[in-house]
Amino acid sequence: MDPRLAPAPAPARAPRAPLLRLLTPGMRLMLYVAGGLVFTVGIQLFLLTEATDRYFAWTINPPLTAAFLGGAYWASCILEVLAARERLWARARMAVPAVLTFTTLTLVATLLHLNKFHLNSPALETRLATWSWIAVYSSVPLIMGSLLVQQMRAPGGDPARTAPVERVFQGLLVGLAIGLALSGLALFLIPEATLGIWPWLLTPLTARAIGAWLLGLAIAVGHAAWEADWGRIRSTMIALIVFGVFELVALARYPAVVQWGQAPAWIYVGTVVLILVLGLWGTIRAQAVPQGAGVAALGPGEEPGPVV
Repeated sequence: MDPRLAPAPAPARAPRAPLLRLLTPGMRLMLYVAGGLVFTVGIQLFLLTEATDRYFAWTINPPLTAAFLGGAYWASCILEVLAARERLWARARMAVPAVLTFTTLTLVATLLHLNKFHLNSPALETRLATWSWIAVYSSVPLIMGSLLVQQMRAPGGDPARTAPVERVFQGLLVGLAIGLALSGLALFLIPEATLGIWPWLLTPLTARAIGAWLLGLAIAVGHAAWEADWGRIRSTMIALIVFGVFELVALARYPAVVQWGQAPAWIYVGTVVLILVLGLWGTIRAQAVPQGAGVAALGPGEEPGPVV
């Protein structure tokens, strides 16, 4: 046979690139629901700050504590909603470990101080707020934990880190996470021994409530340092801005409550300002990264894009 008449060899097929893991529908819904729940609690605490005896699960005094917690809840709302809007798990997962940590610790604090809650209040709205609180914190850790197991079993991998965080910024995140974790652990584990080192008066219950938030925030900040990619940590950076702004507003509303003559007050202010500055810095850097950087575009009905 004339070799000139032989069919041309078929071109070699390029190996199929690994697929990216998408955020599962269940986890997306959970993040949206959780975001809605914490937004509602933020209203109870940041706007109805001085009416927690009627509209919240337990009475919080001084009001600055309620305002602090309300600002933290609204920052969490931003984190969860932004995470739910992501398509890739690698860019949405920033919210999950922090939320699991906080909700689990808050359930523990609730059970330890159940006698402080308005379980038998004569006011219907107060009982409703109380039992809703218990129902939410009894169920969210279990549901989110189950969804996390399903999420981790979803096929695919992570996109490449195409916009690495600078070492200096990463180091600041690590230092902040360590400081928040140590403070949160002290407040949560030994509240009676740490009440005097907080800038304003706390009770064992409010100390544990704040400690749970500090530990959740430490997880989020430490996770951002571990991800070390501007495209992945954008939602956390924006949440840090919200947290810093609302905590400064809370201080401006109730300055007389703070013990300004003692060092913890200024350490607290410095920490909040640092959180705000890091959030602004990180958000500016993250916004400059194209959303599709390192990820193949996905059209309607297409499979997850490849890791590149």
